[in-house]
Amino acid sequence: MITIRVLLSIGALVCALHSAGAAAQQVVPAASDEFRVTLLGTGSPPPSMRRFGPGVLVQAGGQSLLIDSGRGVTQRLFQAGIKLGAVDALFLTHLHSDHVVGIPDLWLTGWLETPYAQRNGPFRLFGPAGSQNLMDGLVKAYAWDIKARIADQKLDPANVRPEVTEFTSGVIYDKGGVKVTAFAVDHGELLEPAFGFRIDYAGRSVTISGDTRFSENLIRHASGTDLLIHQVAAVAPELMRSPVFKVILDHHTKPEEAGVVFARVKPKLAVYYHLVLLGTPKVAAVTEEEVLTMTRKTYAGPLLVGEDLMAFRLDADRVVQLDSR
Repeated sequence: MITIRVLLSIGALVCALHSAGAAAQQVVPAASDEFRVTLLGTGSPPPSMRRFGPGVLVQAGGQSLLIDSGRGVTQRLFQAGIKLGAVDALFLTHLHSDHVVGIPDLWLTGWLETPYAQRNGPFRLFGPAGSQNLMDGLVKAYAWDIKARIADQKLDPANVRPEVTEFTSGVIYDKGGVKVTAFAVDHGELLEPAFGFRIDYAGRSVTISGDTRFSENLIRHASGTDLLIHQVAAVAPELMRSPVFKVILDHHTKPEEAGVVFARVKPKLAVYYHLVLLGTPKVAAVTEEEVLTMTRKTYAGPLLVGEDLMAFRLDADRVVQLDSR
């Protein structure tokens, strides 16, 4: 009898904790005039459960714009309280697999009529040269699924149609006061084109680096930005003797270099995302604390290491980190 009572008490406690946790996970929707930025994924190719693939959600002027669609972006959107179909447009920094592998899930799951999806209209994608070819290939790869859902579930074909705009540098989106400017970055001469984005709304702005080496062009376009979200890469010195690690680091920005970028741009807040911190079974990966220490050699201003679902509100005079989701 005592055992049964104990088990019932534990069960009640678990249910209460679950309910409390669910309540704590309720997300306050962004107001129509709010400028909110949410890090959906801050990781890189390693399949980490803590850091999903690259993805940044920008909500401004009542619109939801997604920068890159890495692994797990749909799960993070769901956690952030955003319907998959509510993403107005997807913008790709470049076509490396870790930045686009989440597209099929966002595209096809977002088409469903379930409460968490419900796209109304085409799947709008803005990307560099090669993006149309990417989506044409996905249409062929998923032709059976698309045809089956149209026949079986009577889904509207208009809501699964890809609408691709390939861009070069300049203003690539300007709607409802929200302006997206694409600028070339340096991910390596064999990895062109690669871009960063600056999103401006109501006198406020966020700049997202994409994958890049130290870039003077990024510094120019990010000048005066409120929030600068920048990638970073670091490995232990002994691993640099390996060509595998050397080529990876040669395509990314090191902490000390990122510090120079931040010091020259002078954002209200700098945030690291897309952390490329590699190691081996014998050599530990560089830690986030070590990344901060290295960055402080060249930058003394406001800086955070981003985490998945970390969110910020851009006010007229400051960047506010929102409560953890």
